[in-house]
Amino acid sequence: MTTSSVKELLNSEKFLQEVCVKGWVRTFRSNRFIALNDGSTIKNIQCVVDFENTDEALLKRITTGAAVAIKGTLVESQGKGQSVEVQVNNLEILGDSNPDEYPIQPKRHSLEFLRENAHLRVRTNTFSAVMRVRSALSFAVHQYFQQNGFYYVNTPIITGSDAEGAGEMFKVTNFEPNKAPLNEEGEVDYSQDFFGKQTNLTVSGQLEAETYAMGLGKVYTFGPTFRAENSNTTRHLAEFWMIEPEVAFYDLDANMDLSEDFIKYVLQYVLDNCKDDLEFLENRLLQEEKTKPQAERSEMSLIEKLKFVVDNNFKRVSYTEAIDILRNSKPNKKKKFQFPINEWGADLQSEHERYLVEKHFKCPVILFDYPAKIKAFYMRLNDDGKTVRAMDVLFPGIGEMVGGAQREERLDVLKEKMAALDIPEEELWWYLDTRKFGTAVHSGFGLGFERLVLFTTGMSNIRDVIPFPRTPQNAEF
Repeated sequence: MTTSSVKELLNSEKFLQEVCVKGWVRTFRSNRFIALNDGSTIKNIQCVVDFENTDEALLKRITTGAAVAIKGTLVESQGKGQSVEVQVNNLEILGDSNPDEYPIQPKRHSLEFLRENAHLRVRTNTFSAVMRVRSALSFAVHQYFQQNGFYYVNTPIITGSDAEGAGEMFKVTNFEPNKAPLNEEGEVDYSQDFFGKQTNLTVSGQLEAETYAMGLGKVYTFGPTFRAENSNTTRHLAEFWMIEPEVAFYDLDANMDLSEDFIKYVLQYVLDNCKDDLEFLENRLLQEEKTKPQAERSEMSLIEKLKFVVDNNFKRVSYTEAIDILRNSKPNKKKKFQFPINEWGADLQSEHERYLVEKHFKCPVILFDYPAKIKAFYMRLNDDGKTVRAMDVLFPGIGEMVGGAQREERLDVLKEKMAALDIPEEELWWYLDTRKFGTAVHSGFGLGFERLVLFTTGMSNIRDVIPFPRTPQNAEF
């Protein structure tokens, strides 16, 4: 007999058919009612056991967490909360679960406790919902780009370049600890290492993706990236996934169009295909909001925030205009901002970005033309000599969601910017070659996938939207 998923059975109206379903016991009450879940949906299916004709030893093995196979008849449910249920004809225990040891009991657990049991937390409603939404978002990312003529490029995880210039990278070496050979200056001689040079785990696939855009036209990367930043905040991970499209012949305006269209597409996909999970996560967030002081509560529900992004045109505002707005805002004048805005050139914080989105414009915002001194070397310098063709997409509740730019395509200007930042040309000779042989205007952006999942699910800690978080002092599982 073919095994059906719980989701298929709950959507079925073929009553009195014989079915087979397999899953894990969520609860077993009155020695009669099994709430069974297989991960296909947040909803359980009720399976009714005839306890009078079932072996007592078998009944004792039906415990929370146990894996079971059930054969029975699908019938219209007589109880509340479900439209169908399974009248059990045969039950087999596939894997026992000791109730005295199984940590994921049918009660509310703290997120901290569940992080300590990350290998089992997907058995809870919250994390199964988050991971199904994450999967749907991932599919939508690929679907959008594939439908719009982009080619998927796998850029290196091991790299000799620091795309962001942050310097916070994990070193990759074959040297044994404390046994690395030294050069005449007393420094580690990486010429004797596996790759013949100092290498790291990548922080971005952008630079390599740019080279492929200059041959394939439209490309995107979607893969793991790494940052050795010793930060324990709710917004930082040491290992995370990045979505990075790069497009030849796109200027900044086209890049902004792409980012807006892309974000709206993937969020609409989730709204259309993850209704049950979003409703559960919205209710969870509403309960969480009730525990916060009134001033800290969100003005929008989870689904309202998603529709706020999908249904509104993104307002495009220059950095200079944004600074004027923030400088003259009530929170700034009354010193309510943690980081006051006093002058042009300030690096905007999340509180400033959220003010622009939630209070001033009341729609998603794209800021552009940032000061060159606070942006990366590869961004195209404007004619004013002090700003670059950078852009950030700002969302409610979270601030920056996307960072991108028109890339500096002029070889002489790019060399000057690298020299000013002490970036050796020999390290990026291949990157400079794309400016020597058929250079052209091109643009792209980066979107941290976990930040997108965080926004979409309403979770408050980025460690709860990736299966196994990697953070300082934590590489468990």
